[in-house]
Amino acid sequence: MSVATFDILLASLLSGLAFQDTTMRRSISPEERLLLTLRFLATGNSFASLHYEYLLGISTISGIVCYTCQLIWQRLREAVMPTPTANDWLRIADGFYQSSQFPNCIGALDGKHIRVKKSSHSGSQYFNFKQYFSIVLLALVDSNYRFIIVDIGAYGSTADAHIFCSSRMGERLCANQLALPEPRRLPGSSASAAPFVIVADEGFALSPHVMRAFPRRDLDDRKRIFNYRLSRARRYVECAFGILSNKRRVFMSSLQMMPPW
Repeated sequence: MSVATFDILLASLLSGLAFQDTTMRRSISPEERLLLTLRFLATGNSFASLHYEYLLGISTISGIVCYTCQLIWQRLREAVMPTPTANDWLRIADGFYQSSQFPNCIGALDGKHIRVKKSSHSGSQYFNFKQYFSIVLLALVDSNYRFIIVDIGAYGSTADAHIFCSSRMGERLCANQLALPEPRRLPGSSASAAPFVIVADEGFALSPHVMRAFPRRDLDDRKRIFNYRLSRARRYVECAFGILSNKRRVFMSSLQMMPPW
């Protein structure tokens, strides 16, 4: 992160990171709080390692990281991930058609398991099919690898399709409350207008606004071309998860804290 970007981020969070000094101690500065949090997210170092780097208590570091992450989400959520409008969906669909030749696509959907430490009395709720404990980041991504809508914190033992159906994103999509554009004809087609769709893998159920590939048997040329173009569109969400993990290496290790909900 550049110094200029750090200063912009600090200015957005300054009022929430500034604490009053007391006669017993001097408060930790907003700059150090933000720097400590960014260091944790960028490297994934343990709190014990950060304790030696910043000469702060492990429990103090844990509280700072948790509080600052929540503050970043509360302050920047609307600016970084605003609710899409009909024009935004059209722009996203045009981007997918230019990059993957898949028309009327408004996003690629998938889930990522984020490894966590098992919490007490949680049983097997967080234990996933990959044989470790996790929470799920379900994300809808555009053709520029940007997250459009996310659902965070579902149990690792829960299937992606079930998470999607029970999430606000899935409920609003089924209720047609996502401000989707009116159906339009596919390029070069004289058939009736087709709805805008989300592309996903075989773990998700088909619906009027969710599209997945044909089963890999008895495929003719048209179905093979369709599957190829859909896979090209769907890879954007997988690449977005890779970019996220590469930039924020905390996602490559096990989180030593459980979500506050």
